Amino acid sequence: MRHLNRFFVIAVSLQCLFSSCKRAEEYTITTGGPEVIEFRALPFALSDVKLLDGPFKRATELNVNSLLNYEPDRFLAKFREQAGLPPKAEQYYGWEAMSLAGHSLGHYLSACALMYQTTGDEEFFRRVNYIVDELAYYQEVDGDGYFGAFVRENTADQDSDITEDEGRGYKKGKQVFEEEIARGIIVSSPFSLNGIWAPFYTQHKLLAGLRDAYLLCGNRKALEIKKAFSDWLYTIVSDLPDDTIREMLVCEYGGINEVFAELYGLTGDQRYLELSMIFHDTVVLGPLSRSQDNLHGLHANTQIPKITGLARRYELTGNKKERETAQFFWQTVVNNHSYVTGGNCNEEYFGEPGKLRDRLGPNTTETCNVYNMLRLTKHLFQWEADAKAADFYERALLNHIHSSQHPEDGRVIYNLNIDMGGRKQFQNPYGFTCCVGTGMETHSKYGGSIYFYNDQELFVSQFIASELYWREKGLRFRQITAYPDEEGTRFEIETDVPVTFTLQIRYPRWAQKEIEISINGKKERINAMPGSFIPLMREWRTGDKIEVIMPFSLRLESMPDDKNRVALFHGPVLLAGDLGPPDERGYTDPHYVPAIMSADRDPGMWTEPLPGLHNFKTTAGKPRNVELKPFYAVYDRRYTVFWDMMNEEGWMRREEIIQQKKENYSLLEELATDRVIPGDSDNEQKHNFRGEKTSIRYYLERYCREADRGGWFSYDLTIPYNEPAYLVTDYWGGFEGSRTFDILADGKVIAEVNISGSKPGNFFKTAYALHYSITMDKHTVTVTFRPHEFNRAGPVFGIYAIEEKALQSVDLISISP
Repeated sequence: MRHLNRFFVIAVSLQCLFSSCKRAEEYTITTGGPEVIEFRALPFALSDVKLLDGPFKRATELNVNSLLNYEPDRFLAKFREQAGLPPKAEQYYGWEAMSLAGHSLGHYLSACALMYQTTGDEEFFRRVNYIVDELAYYQEVDGDGYFGAFVRENTADQDSDITEDEGRGYKKGKQVFEEEIARGIIVSSPFSLNGIWAPFYTQHKLLAGLRDAYLLCGNRKALEIKKAFSDWLYTIVSDLPDDTIREMLVCEYGGINEVFAELYGLTGDQRYLELSMIFHDTVVLGPLSRSQDNLHGLHANTQIPKITGLARRYELTGNKKERETAQFFWQTVVNNHSYVTGGNCNEEYFGEPGKLRDRLGPNTTETCNVYNMLRLTKHLFQWEADAKAADFYERALLNHIHSSQHPEDGRVIYNLNIDMGGRKQFQNPYGFTCCVGTGMETHSKYGGSIYFYNDQELFVSQFIASELYWREKGLRFRQITAYPDEEGTRFEIETDVPVTFTLQIRYPRWAQKEIEISINGKKERINAMPGSFIPLMREWRTGDKIEVIMPFSLRLESMPDDKNRVALFHGPVLLAGDLGPPDERGYTDPHYVPAIMSADRDPGMWTEPLPGLHNFKTTAGKPRNVELKPFYAVYDRRYTVFWDMMNEEGWMRREEIIQQKKENYSLLEELATDRVIPGDSDNEQKHNFRGEKTSIRYYLERYCREADRGGWFSYDLTIPYNEPAYLVTDYWGGFEGSRTFDILADGKVIAEVNISGSKPGNFFKTAYALHYSITMDKHTVTVTFRPHEFNRAGPVFGIYAIEEKALQSVDLISISP
């Protein structure tokens, strides 16, 4: 065990260690925490784990190609501009052309450092050192410790909310910090701070990249750059009053609390611990520290890195409340907010705990969230070596991360669509979204999560073909497997001298059949249950062989709020139904995804095996049967991972509801005096469309219109003449986020609307009264949709004007008070 009151070896407690040629330097600090903080299991250096042939080595190789295709000077171009230097290459575009500029360089720096440890390729080492040298030069030119790429532009990009009166206009990032933020002038929204898109988020990525350059590549200059920048930022925020800080932290700040805590761990300088504590969002973290699930309605990936920061601070200070908060958050997200893939969130937001059935759409399960949940999971596993954490890690790694990379070209996915009838949308690698950035790192570090150790135990957490070199024991430990395309794994041992330790092999929670283990051909007696580790303690010698047989079986997992909406697994592998070509029309038709006409919870009763370990076909599907294959193997196709199980009575009841909706919508179109069809240019022109900062979206095979922050849109509608009338608008209930807006008729507000998460998984229509004082003696009114501050309006899929007496004939329309 490692005792942090005596010493703290920073390289051991981070995700990865130095390679044999560039080993970690040990830093000893006094934590000021309790007498003893113990890690049950520590990760090995990435350089001590070599991936062998298999899916994760292939994923790494694809990422090697992606990383080497990027040009460091293009990432650095805007940094040079802000330092007053001519760029050496054209800047990258996508999010890097906005005021989030610089975040991708941080990810890239981390990814290159990780990949150097994973592969030993000196080109990654060279790129890390080149980037660090460049940043050091820009910092020297600035003179105060600052470096950065983002600016505040005159024209608004993502979430720029500063007005002219508040100092809006072109400013370098440093000016905004020194002239506004340091003086307590704060204009904050969830993704904008004084008109810059999440600047602390970007700074977190850069500081994390410098951390990895130092710890993984031995670049001491990277540590000095990080310290100088942190010293500069300390002068900006250290004297701000609590209320100002609380307002400042409304804006997403990534895991910047974590990198400052780590800097404290490296240097022992209390100012960096103070910086970490400044970035402590009491509004969100306070309730969590009291074991209250306050996540509903919160942007998911804004919160997860904050918790990883708490976990890191606990390891450095021994603050048990921060450990308890991190554990509660993890359990809450895993148990109440996560889907069967291990992913979480819809449209980037958490919903009500345990309410997932209808929270499905094209934008479920953001990949950044899974990246961050896996980082947090690794911390928790180190504390207790809990098999639950390792089981979750496997679920998310196999069924989300592995599913989110294109197996041919390495492109990654922002939101891994798990909707019924969904498809995978792979990212443009030069769009530089957040998930392109985390993808750079995710596929560079698989070796860091397979094996863990303490002085007496070696834990096999994941079944990935690999070879471990346990330096302290002089042991080579080889795992030979095609898992998950093989029902088991094998281990071979090579050691200089016999060595005694306990080999702990994970007994997966998904195992429904008894696991078998043989050592040198002799079957072992197993005294363990699924969801734990199997201890094998003995003196190990060269030539020892361990064989593990883990029989796979079909099983169902239900939605927490609907036992009859199920997912199908074969062992650890989530299966997807292959529904057809990706551009096939009609995927929103209620009959496109077959129902399973069976009440039998044994899926073996309504599937038949096909050639291949994980290949099956449904036999009880209505109106058709489809083939099943691993979700990670499905791409460029439409699919479903969820199935509705029902009997004939349930089928008939569903058919009646479908028909009733069709009839009511047809009746509404027939009785309406006028109808706007967003996205139909002729129809919109006929209704005198006007607007600013508004756009058309194509969503679930329908067009819709929305207004961005600060925008609006309007139409002229024909209304019943001098008759009580209503305006009916058509929405989708799966959109999340800040979507509060006013609806105005001839300039007068008739409704304040918030559609965020209103009726997940359903289109719905709402009617608003057009008061006689507005419509008297008029044939038309101008209907305007105007968002509240920091909000969006819509999307709106249709707008109708209808007489009150006609509206009474149409069911399934809610009437707004």
